[in-house]
Amino acid sequence: MPKPLSAPPFRHAHDREIFRLAVPTFFALVSEPLFLLTDSAVVGRLGTEALGGLGVASQVLMTLANLCIFLAYGTTSAVARRFGAGDVGSGIRNGVDGLWLAVLIGIGVIAVGWPLSPWLVSALGASADITPHALTYLRISLLSTPALLVIMAGTGVLRGLQNARTPLVVAVASNLANIVLCVTFVLGLGWGIAGSAWATVIAQTAGAAVYVAIVVRAARRHGVSLAPSASGLRSSVAAGFALFVRTVSLRVVLVVTTAVAARLGDPEIAAHQVAFQLWSLLVFAMDAIAIAGQAIIGRHLGSSDVPGARAATRRMVEWGVMAGLLFAAVVLLVRPWAPLLFTADPEVSDLILGALLVVAALQPVSGVVMVLDGILMGAGDQRYLAWASFWTMLAHLPFAALVLWATPEDSTFGLMGLWLAFGVWMLARGLTLGLRASGRAWLVTGATRP
Repeated sequence: MPKPLSAPPFRHAHDREIFRLAVPTFFALVSEPLFLLTDSAVVGRLGTEALGGLGVASQVLMTLANLCIFLAYGTTSAVARRFGAGDVGSGIRNGVDGLWLAVLIGIGVIAVGWPLSPWLVSALGASADITPHALTYLRISLLSTPALLVIMAGTGVLRGLQNARTPLVVAVASNLANIVLCVTFVLGLGWGIAGSAWATVIAQTAGAAVYVAIVVRAARRHGVSLAPSASGLRSSVAAGFALFVRTVSLRVVLVVTTAVAARLGDPEIAAHQVAFQLWSLLVFAMDAIAIAGQAIIGRHLGSSDVPGARAATRRMVEWGVMAGLLFAAVVLLVRPWAPLLFTADPEVSDLILGALLVVAALQPVSGVVMVLDGILMGAGDQRYLAWASFWTMLAHLPFAALVLWATPEDSTFGLMGLWLAFGVWMLARGLTLGLRASGRAWLVTGATRP
């Protein structure tokens, strides 16, 4: 009888562990955008105004999710350290506090976001026809904010415990539930765009309930109180604030780059959208290795295994470089035909072809940056990450402004110049992260990081 399929044989000692954590994480990450993709497919049947309203509201919700991602990242590193030190109970304690923080932030977001919803929709330029749909979707979806943030924190707990399979199962199950409910509410019951929002609320609430049940069961097994800890909440807030600064700095770079592309001209912003989405997709895949790095490095440092942390870091950087080289080859391979999928405009096609050359060249750098970012997160080096992200953001802004200032109206170099400026930012991130990783300051051992 043939043996069941399993992970492929690996030559390096750390490969199996990286594979075990990165592959389920990758598929869990891929499943998350399917929430809004499903909504778009179903809501699109309601008409242009409803689909436009979904697009506007989704931007608000996606920005919120990105800004609160620290709930997953900070919890992963804290729990992984405790796990590595053999103190699983304290790791669960960190997880319980993370869930409480998620609930408190979620309630605060609802309290602030509900009255501000009209202003947020208007700030994104929604027309009079689109605004009612956007408001309906946004206000209903805001009710799921505590559940969304609990899912982030719960995911961080399980990844810190070196469990990447359960988050994958929960993500896939939630997405399937969302598909069924969305079709039923919107097309079956005729609830319109409100039905799509309620489907997401119910699916995310069910996913959050699963994580709460898992953490509660683990807490009872290890004798951990379910009440919030004041010291634990303060620690989570401190780590979360640093990661929040990091995330805001990254978002500023992306927003400024898009704004410059828009000011270069309509063909430039259209081509930039295509190139940026391809770059984002590939970085998204590399993020799976980075998240695996958070769990692995946190465990090694928690067990005071500095040589193991060093060896795992080297191997994950090698994985990042190999993934980057592979993705660079893929981009160059599909580049001649890529514009055909998005536009029939010859000018836009030429701009896409030029930008994709830079996208391909950036892939190995992106691989190293993503991996080192995850490794330093796993080490709990959030303060350094915050400052490094802030200063590299400031370094990028003059180059982006220079592109806008130096590009004449009839130039075809503008968009490629903008992507080269974006590459300067990526290189600056690689330099700051690489210098930190090559030193010893981040190698703080023990169950907690002072």
